[in-house]
Amino acid sequence: MRCVAVISLRSNGEWGNQKNIMRRIAGRPLFSWALEQAIASECFDAIYIATEFPEICDKLLAELPGAQEFVKTLRDFAVIPGGQGSGESALLEFQKKVSCDAVCMIEASYPLTRAEDFRAAKDKFLAGNLDSLVTAVPLKRSLWTRAGAASGGALTKGPGSQGSEEYLMENGAFSIIRAKVLKERGSYVGGLTGIHEMPAETAIEITEEAGWLVVERLLSNRKPTSAKARAQQVHTLVLDVDGTLTDAGMYYGPAGEALKKFNTRDAHGLQLLREHGITVCVITTEESAAVEARMRKLRIEEYYPGVVNKLPLLLELAKRWDVSLQNIGYVGDDLSDLECLSRVGYAFCPADAVPQVRQQAHYICEHPGGHGAVREVCDLLLEARPSNASNISELRPAGEVL
Repeated sequence: MRCVAVISLRSNGEWGNQKNIMRRIAGRPLFSWALEQAIASECFDAIYIATEFPEICDKLLAELPGAQEFVKTLRDFAVIPGGQGSGESALLEFQKKVSCDAVCMIEASYPLTRAEDFRAAKDKFLAGNLDSLVTAVPLKRSLWTRAGAASGGALTKGPGSQGSEEYLMENGAFSIIRAKVLKERGSYVGGLTGIHEMPAETAIEITEEAGWLVVERLLSNRKPTSAKARAQQVHTLVLDVDGTLTDAGMYYGPAGEALKKFNTRDAHGLQLLREHGITVCVITTEESAAVEARMRKLRIEEYYPGVVNKLPLLLELAKRWDVSLQNIGYVGDDLSDLECLSRVGYAFCPADAVPQVRQQAHYICEHPGGHGAVREVCDLLLEARPSNASNISELRPAGEVL
């Protein structure tokens, strides 16, 4: 089933104007929170952003790893729905332009949505053979009309009373509907409908400043994506050489040739990665006979020396490998690595990396470059592999030197 997602930055909505698209919450653009989680969920064949401010969105997308390669900006849509009414006609128009079996509408103003929400909702949608699915939060309060009558069958024992039936209130974070049902019903919900339950705090409205401040605090206190979760997504590891695989020192022999110091434990770790199906690539600004000889010894075929601007090559390689930047780990220590580190799913750096790199990294190694930093990264990736049955500390056969 081809399932796509649409994030609404609609011009007629509270948060669809230029000011609020650029406005940051907890240090990041509002819409990037839900978008990042949608990408990380790996639930969708494509994600679209519909907006009349594509240039602004494209600039902000550059800050999000994997977004530029996976997310498409729709420049010919000014309106995409986030609810009922006339907006749903725009969703039908979207359906004419984008072929899919099901579409998930993601509301940008719900930044507390997590990747596991998308995964659990999609699993429920498929397992139940549902026509549509909405998200909701628990509602245990009694409901009353303004005339003083109990509404919707709610009991009248008072808030929090024992025995009160629990209701669910739609929070509007996202919804999923089959394309066929959307076309037939002209609505974001219809047919056999399921509900994905989310935490109560996801119902907080941020259309008011008070709600914005509350959600911003929740986001600031949110634990970052765990090291293990990020590591599980890494399919390819890209490394710098000087200051990463080496100690950044330059040693000269009697004839003036440049020598470099490598760590054999790093080499063992890289071999273990390849044995577990993780591609290893080395990109360096230097052209060194010593490094070339080391790459041959390690049998690293994806070796690219003399690369001054690394990001364009990384983008080209990711396309050739058919791997999202979200699934690439990168180890670097200096400014020449900064752009790549800012774009990949998992950015590593040695303990002695320059401050700008340390600030960008998701994980700062305990070891400095050339002294086990790369091995530390390899061990972390191997320990996170779901099917890792081998002991990462096992030794190579005696007498074999890396």
